[in-house]
Amino acid sequence: MKIYTKTGDQGETSLIGGTRVPKYHLRIEAYGTVDELNSWVGLIRDQIGNQHHIQQLLYIQDRLFTIGSLLAADPEKSKMKLPELTEDDCKILEQEMDAMDEQLEPLKSFILPGGHPLVSQIHIARCVCRRAERLIVHLQNEAKTDPVISIYLNRLSDYLFLLSRWTAKNLNADESPWNPRI
Repeated sequence: MKIYTKTGDQGETSLIGGTRVPKYHLRIEAYGTVDELNSWVGLIRDQIGNQHHIQQLLYIQDRLFTIGSLLAADPEKSKMKLPELTEDDCKILEQEMDAMDEQLEPLKSFILPGGHPLVSQIHIARCVCRRAERLIVHLQNEAKTDPVISIYLNRLSDYLFLLSRWTAKNLNADESPWNPRI
């Protein structure tokens, strides 16, 4: 099978189920942003150096591929059996967050992203995750979409925030509190 199909050269692409949509379609933006997030998570996984977090990030990447496949399918026409995202996937993120949070100092202010390149990359992934969530919430208002997807991405952005703090602590990187000028 060749990677190129020559069917997208006119600015359209096919959803699972055969529906053709413009490449700027909201559904394409949504799963394209999830794909971007998945790449950022892979970059983080390559650098994190902690076996538990590596395994967790691999699991998250699997869940992001699942989300991408769910978003790439036309809910009205696709007959393909797709992997599922469940509330248990959200609970796993919550358990991971609780475990990291127990090891961190309580927050007393907002944190400025930075302190170490890996910490900054995790913050970028968090921002991409928030963008994906916004796009999917928009899509949910226009088309049939599994509500667990936006819930999962909401939890994932929180997970990434805690992972950035956990990483900063373990790298002895400074967390810079935001001190607003008033």
